[in-house]
Amino acid sequence: MTARAPAAVYGKLTLMALFWGGTFIGGRIASAEMTAVQAALWRYGIAVVALLAFAYFLEGGLARPTPRQWIGVVLLGVTGVFVFNLCFMYALAHMPASRASLIMALNPAMTLLAAALFMHEHLTRDKVMGIALALVGVAVVLGHGNPLHLTRGGIGIGEIVMFGCPLSWAANTLIARRMLPTMSAIASTTWSAITGTVMLAIVAAATGAMLPEGVSWRVWTAIFFIAIFGTAVGLALFYDGVRRIGAARTSVFINLVPVFAVALGVMLLDEPLEWPMIAGGALVIGGIFLLNRTEAPRGALTDAA
Repeated sequence: MTARAPAAVYGKLTLMALFWGGTFIGGRIASAEMTAVQAALWRYGIAVVALLAFAYFLEGGLARPTPRQWIGVVLLGVTGVFVFNLCFMYALAHMPASRASLIMALNPAMTLLAAALFMHEHLTRDKVMGIALALVGVAVVLGHGNPLHLTRGGIGIGEIVMFGCPLSWAANTLIARRMLPTMSAIASTTWSAITGTVMLAIVAAATGAMLPEGVSWRVWTAIFFIAIFGTAVGLALFYDGVRRIGAARTSVFINLVPVFAVALGVMLLDEPLEWPMIAGGALVIGGIFLLNRTEAPRGALTDAA
């Protein structure tokens, strides 16, 4: 690979992080005029069309799951689309996008903890430190500089619900690893998006919330952004990065997601930038960096994952 090729890949992955950071802004805007069910449904209803196009363009079609894989994609639809997006949209209606992004940054930490608990995977020293740093960082942000405030009820409903996102994402990741090891990432993502969208549509129809009324063009623009760029294009760029430079190097760019989300929240939504957010965010990003570091050479640690 030429020197120009990695530079182009790095640029695309930076753009991916910008798109993913922008989903918090789009979700915050959409949740002002849509219910959580409506916003989640229209996000994925649009995203499914784009994902199908990517599947046919990149893989020549969408392979039909086996009976066992059907169980897996339905479970992915429940955890990664249905539960995750309801929590995401509901939380953003009750808290700033910048704070939400720092809770979401716990995704890799929660996944590693879940893998250690339920799949008996070993944790390296760096990963334990990374998890601890990320958790402390979020506690600093939520406690407005003093994590002890959390013991006195200093946390709102939006923050509580947002924790459902890293929890459901951890479940989603472990299900995919255990039940869909031979299905491509694009195929599993597309099928789970389809099944999750069907679930959202059923709930929306049952509650009479299928078609939102009186929604402004600003909200529809936000929905299209998070559906096309924040979901389909972002995933395509991520998978392209994994194919070209490997999963470890690609995952490093996830560090930029909360940075972009906080910056965009301040610039576009006039959200306050306070020192606890800066300090806690630095701890969270430091923790993510440790979690995403390439494993040390053999023999350096006795508990390599």
